[in-house]
Formats: sequence, structure tokens, C-alpha cells
Amino acid sequence: MDLISQFVARYRKEYDFYEQACRMAAQVLDSNLQSTGVRAIVTSRAKNPARLEVKVRQRAAKTAYTSVEQIYDDIVDLAGVRVALYFPAERGEVGRVIRSLFALVSDPKEFPTPGQPSYKKRFSGYWATHYRVRLPETLLNESQKRYSEANVEIQVASVLMHAWSEVEHDLVYKPLQGKLSDDEYAILDELNGLVLAGEIALERLQRAGEHRISEHDREYTDHYDLASSLLDLAREKLSGQNIHDSALGKVDLLYALLHELNLGTPENLARYIDALHSDLERRPLAEQVIDQVLSEDPTRYATYERIRALDTSVMSNTTSGLPRVSQSEAIGQFVSLWIDFEKMLRNIAAENGVEGYPIPSLKLLRVAKEVPVELYVLAENLRRFRNQLIHGIEVPDADYIRAQTAELQILVNRLKMALESQGKTTRKAATKKKPPTPP
Repeated sequence: MDLISQFVARYRKEYDFYEQACRMAAQVLDSNLQSTGVRAIVTSRAKNPARLEVKVRQRAAKTAYTSVEQIYDDIVDLAGVRVALYFPAERGEVGRVIRSLFALVSDPKEFPTPGQPSYKKRFSGYWATHYRVRLPETLLNESQKRYSEANVEIQVASVLMHAWSEVEHDLVYKPLQGKLSDDEYAILDELNGLVLAGEIALERLQRAGEHRISEHDREYTDHYDLASSLLDLAREKLSGQNIHDSALGKVDLLYALLHELNLGTPENLARYIDALHSDLERRPLAEQVIDQVLSEDPTRYATYERIRALDTSVMSNTTSGLPRVSQSEAIGQFVSLWIDFEKMLRNIAAENGVEGYPIPSLKLLRVAKEVPVELYVLAENLRRFRNQLIHGIEVPDADYIRAQTAELQILVNRLKMALESQGKTTRKAATKKKPPTPP
């Protein structure tokens, strides 16, 4: 048995492993893309052993393999996931989601590549981004941990581009009836031009839909509608900023919250647009709006927590009921105390003449003269934890949440003392300046 036959024999035994690994990656990715409002068809497959052998023997003509492991390292798509996008402009958002979910094995590969094409082309050919990733252990339970060792290739392109690529790949790179004629190559190139024109039409269709959905006299029918409207309104507000779908965040949770509170219209959404900031890598649009909705009425935190509890990922670890109850109680305690902290921030904002924003900036703590710098640093750390707790994919365990609640209690107590001290100083100064009462 030669080296390639040994490799294929081993791969046949491991086929189910790769099949399950790419299926799990596809499920996780599909769930999160739906959450962010990206329309796509996500599929997966493990490499067919018979086709794999043909591919390896073709590559062996150029690469002198010396071991089975070398062949494994050379073939990067044993486990593959394909993301076929309805709208090509959403490739950036898919990339952001992939980076947040998986561990990248290498830098993403962009197509078309600058190399020489396999035949003379008038059009640019295949447009896509390929990611080589692994499933992180945090997404897997104990029985699934072994799948974190599998490399998975994720191919991201439009539906039209994937269809053309399949045709070209099978005819040009896997010819079953001899080499193609010049006329056949020209027809493939012509089809590629039509596909590229079709992608431009899809981008225009997406923009037209965003404008239609942003009309004020209608309700959002689903989170895809909301995603389009949010992008349109944000681009208008943050003019000059390069805002793409990658700035959206978990729009499905925002939609569920707005729907539950009877706020699911463009008119209501527009109320929260003015306070948006442009640091979208740190705070996606959906998270910024959710924070504003919650800050208007602290009782909405309970509604949002209930919505999040229903938003269970298809790959979430199985937990017993008791730890989940304990975790929910810990979250409730932290959120309740955070509401008190936000009230204190509003009071500081009012005293310093900074009003009109539902969520006061922590920078106000720097303005307050009696607030030590270390309290500002502690507040920043707790703000980051709060955002992870409210918006993050993974919820920390109950003990860690309680530890952060204790830190928040220290912050609130020390802040009260600092503000009371500042108030006493202000009153003393006012008393000294008060003129004596005439006899």
C-alpha cells in the first residue's frame, strides 16, 4: 500500500469525525448568523474519500509527500462549511461572526488571488473569503471536546458566486470528458460576468429594501426587517462613517425586546439613534440600542433576561436546573445593583448640567472632584463585565457573577461616600459666602 492509499484508508476511518465537526461548526455559525439578521444558506460536508484520493494524487505530482501527516497538513478542507449569502455586502458581518465564534488557524484567504488564472479571463472570476478555523472548547461539552482538534474550512461567498464556482470547478479542475475548448472557457467567463452583474443587482436590492423598511408607518415583521432599518437609520445618523452589516450585533434579541415592549416600529427605533456612537467594534449597534431601551425603565431588565434565557444556542452546554437557577439569581442581583449605580450616574449628570442622554458616560466620574481615579477605573471594569453579562454569548458562572456584584457594591458604597463628602463641602462653602442677616 503506497503512502496515499494509507492516507485515504486512515481518512475513511476518521470520516465520521470530520463530518460531525463540520456539522457542529455549521450549526453554531447558522444560529449566530440568523441572530444578527444575515440571510444565508449554511451547509457542511466532509470530503468524499474517492474524490479526495483523486485530488491528493494530482497534488502529489507537484508535492513529494513523505508522510501521511504531511498530506493531512496539505489538505485544508477535509471538513468544510459553505456560507451562501443572499446579499454579497454581508461578507464583512459573516467574517466578524466567524472571528467571534471560532479560533482562526491561519489568516483568511481572499479571492480572487493575484496569481495567474488557469485560463484567459475577461472577468475577475471567483470572489470569496475562506477561513480556516477550529471549534473552541468553550462551545463544546465534555463528550464533544475532541472535535476542537479538527480544522474546518469556511467558504463565504454569494449564492450566485457559489453556483458559478461549482460549475467552473467541476468543468475546469475536475474534467471528466477531456480538456475544455476555447469556446467553453469563453462561456464560463461570460457566466462569471453575469454573476458579478447579478451581485451588483443584489446589493442594490438590499439598499432598496432598507429604505422601504425604514418607512415610519409600519411595524417590523421580523429581525431581518429590523436589521435593514437599523443599518439605514445608523448610516443617516453617523454620516461619513463606513457602516456595514458587521456593526449590527444580535439583532434578534433587539427585535424580541422591542416587540415585547410594543416598540417595534421605525418611529420608535429612531428615538434611540441620536445617542449612537461610532465605536462599533467595541459596541455593536444592537447592543447600544438595547442599553438605551433598558435604561429608560429598569423593570425592562427582567423582560430582557427572560428573552435571553429563551435564546439558547444549539451548541450550548447541557446544565442541570439547579445551577441555572443559581446563575439567574446571581444575574438578578447584579442587575438590580447596576440599576442603582445608573441612577447615581444620572444624578451626577444632572448636577453637572449634562442631561438628555439615557445612559450617562462614566467620564462623569472624572468630572466629580471628590471621586478618586481608582473608582473610575473600577467602574470601567464593571461596565465591561455588565456588557458581557447582558450581551455576551457565554454567561459567566454564578460564583464569578457574585464576585463582580460584591465589587459593584463596593463601588456604589464608595461613590455614595464621595458624593456625600462633596455635598457637605459645597454646603459649607455656601454657608461661608452667605451674607450676615441685617439687624
